[in-house]
Parts: sequence; C-alpha cells; structure tokens
Amino acid sequence: MQYHVVFTPEAQEQLAALYRYIAAAAAPEIAERYTSAIVAYCEGLQTFPHRGGRRDDIRPGLRITNYKKRAVIAFDVDAEMVSIIGVFYGGQDFETALQSELDE
Repeated sequence: MQYHVVFTPEAQEQLAALYRYIAAAAAPEIAERYTSAIVAYCEGLQTFPHRGGRRDDIRPGLRITNYKKRAVIAFDVDAEMVSIIGVFYGGQDFETALQSELDE
C-alpha cells in the first residue's frame, strides 16, 4: 500500500524558512539541494510510514524521525495519509512547539 504524503502549511513555512537561512548563510543552490532532499526523504514515508519513534507524550499519534542528524521531522500517520507536521532544524525545541500547537 502507498500512503499519500502531505505537508501542513506550518511544515511548508518551516522548509521555506530553512531554505532562506541556508541560502543566506551559504548559497541558494545548497539550500535548494538540502531542502529538496528533506522533501524527498519525507515522500519516502509513503512506502514505510511507521519509521521513527512514537511520541504520544507530546501529541497523540505523533512520530519523529531525523534527517542527517540535523533536522527533526514530525509527522502522523492515518489509514491512507502521512501528514508532515513540522520540520525542525539544528536543535530547535520541537517538543515545546508541537505541544503549544495542541494548546491553541
């Protein structure tokens, strides 16, 4: 079975912010390559969506995986879809960010 992978607006904005950060610090080509690789990694969840660790302590159904030890990808899985909830880079406090989204 293939799952459908979708990015929430928050995750899309986080990827755009990461792109802007890397483009300014290094080069737009490097930023494009890195953010595209993260998107491709996330799209790989369509064939094996239950990778990563469960973090029900933060949010029911939440799963966390890492990309090259620098980015944390937060997502959940339902019957047919993987929702990328967030992409957190370089030690950002994803636990607090995801918990505060629930409180809103």
